[in-house]
Amino acid sequence: MSQIVDSAPAPRVLIIDDEPHIRKLIDISLRSQGYLTLLAATGQEGLSLLAGRGADVVVLDLGLPDRDGQDVLKELRRWSRVPVIVLTVRSGEEEKVALLDAGANDYVTKPFGIEELMARIRAFLRVSNLRSETGPVFDDGTLHIDLAQREVQVLGQSVILTRKEFALLALLVEQSGRLVPQSQLLREVWGPTHQEDAHYLRILVGKLRHKLGDDASAPRYIVTEPGVGLRFVGKDRLGAS
Repeated sequence: MSQIVDSAPAPRVLIIDDEPHIRKLIDISLRSQGYLTLLAATGQEGLSLLAGRGADVVVLDLGLPDRDGQDVLKELRRWSRVPVIVLTVRSGEEEKVALLDAGANDYVTKPFGIEELMARIRAFLRVSNLRSETGPVFDDGTLHIDLAQREVQVLGQSVILTRKEFALLALLVEQSGRLVPQSQLLREVWGPTHQEDAHYLRILVGKLRHKLGDDASAPRYIVTEPGVGLRFVGKDRLGAS
């Protein structure tokens, strides 16, 4: 059975911190264990890297030169569910609760031990791997979608999807039956700078429908609600792999 994409790359960690020695310390530690790293010295640079290149975990410092780290976290959470570990000198309980309420998954108080931070990063990557291994499977006898294995078949024949085609399909299948807003689809597939580029979505949906054998005039799988969003309406079997 053909894979949609190549074998999974090494986990990618985005480090957003304005202190060069901290970026270097975390970068060296991660790369020594086989991770890929993305480095940003400002909040805006970090958001741009995440939108353009993606990450499996984000390490976010709160004391950034261009904007408060909590603002970066709140903006990030509008369009991404990536795990975020916050680096903070704010050790009070109220501050920590505020961080978690703003969307942080965990926090490490400065000064921190690099081994502690590495252990927390590994913990989130393990959780991500477990989730990906038990992703939903759709199969109605014609179309087979296995999100964990990143495989799609039509009538038993493998369908080769581009990364963006698969990302769009996965977003819809994961929320099967629910209307997914156009703005969310544009954010999650292309990034926050493309929320007005509805034509990107129209073109991608057309290509995806063609590969799945779906008819826009009488859709069996992907329904468009003009100006609002898309909905995956495939029925029959949809469950854990």
